[in-house]
Amino acid sequence: MTATMYQESPAVAGMSHVPAAAGPSASSQPSITARHRKQLGTFAVSMPFFAYTACFLLAPTLIVIFGAFQSSQGGFTITNFRKLVEPNTISAFATSLLVSFTSALIGAIVGAAAAYALTIGTQPNGMLRRVISAMSSVLAQFGGVMLAFAFIATIGINGVGTMLIRQLTGQTVNPNWLSSLPGLVTVYSYFQIPLMIIIFLPAVDSIRPQWREATENLGGTTWQYWTKIAGPMLLPRFISALLLLFANAFSAYATAAALFSQRSILVPLMIQGAMRNEMDPNQQGFAQVLAFAMIVIVAIVMLLSHALEKRAGRWQ
Repeated sequence: MTATMYQESPAVAGMSHVPAAAGPSASSQPSITARHRKQLGTFAVSMPFFAYTACFLLAPTLIVIFGAFQSSQGGFTITNFRKLVEPNTISAFATSLLVSFTSALIGAIVGAAAAYALTIGTQPNGMLRRVISAMSSVLAQFGGVMLAFAFIATIGINGVGTMLIRQLTGQTVNPNWLSSLPGLVTVYSYFQIPLMIIIFLPAVDSIRPQWREATENLGGTTWQYWTKIAGPMLLPRFISALLLLFANAFSAYATAAALFSQRSILVPLMIQGAMRNEMDPNQQGFAQVLAFAMIVIVAIVMLLSHALEKRAGRWQ
């Protein structure tokens, strides 16, 4: 009888297997709450980034755009854009485009060759690879007045290199060389080359050695490998990096300002001169027009670079 006291009746046993009524269960509510907490956490973490972007990127851009169409009295005008077709302005844009493209091309070619040599000559996690990558990261950010001072102290009028060349060969370096366009391109190439190494190194790493071995096994030559396989894969990344270097040089200011203190041969230097002009109040609007034109050029370059990066991503 004791055993029968602990036996369940068929009705009770069947009720234990009846599914629960429809509706939100206790286990689903915590999962929804956890999901909401995760979303709120992601939003809270992203807020400083969006605030920084809005304050230091979006707001100045809007100020420049609205200021370009604003007169000195505060009304709407397009008079500021008339100075864009003046000979001095066209010459400054042409010089900026020439210096930016030349330094970007030199940096892209030399940096791509250095990245390829670094890939085939070192181990991916080797000490030499890490040291060169770290040095490139530092040198890519070494610009501005410090870079100009380093070149002036080295190959300036009384620089260490200038004095050494004079003592060893008797030749005198042109004291105005650093204040010329070839000198400026050379100075810009100093930070363009390491930047190219950083950008292009992952693209070169994506080329697998098995592809070249397969080409050789199928009777292909080195020329066919580079023109049919590796070249088409690296070309979009190379052009994208070239455009990025162009934008980097086009927007550079401090280095050129230190080397060309009294000459507005570049657009950033012309903006500086217009901002400091206290005689003509319309120069403030002209400076914003120049900045607006630079924003348009850089935006076009970045869109082209993004399109090429998207196309290159199909191979990944």
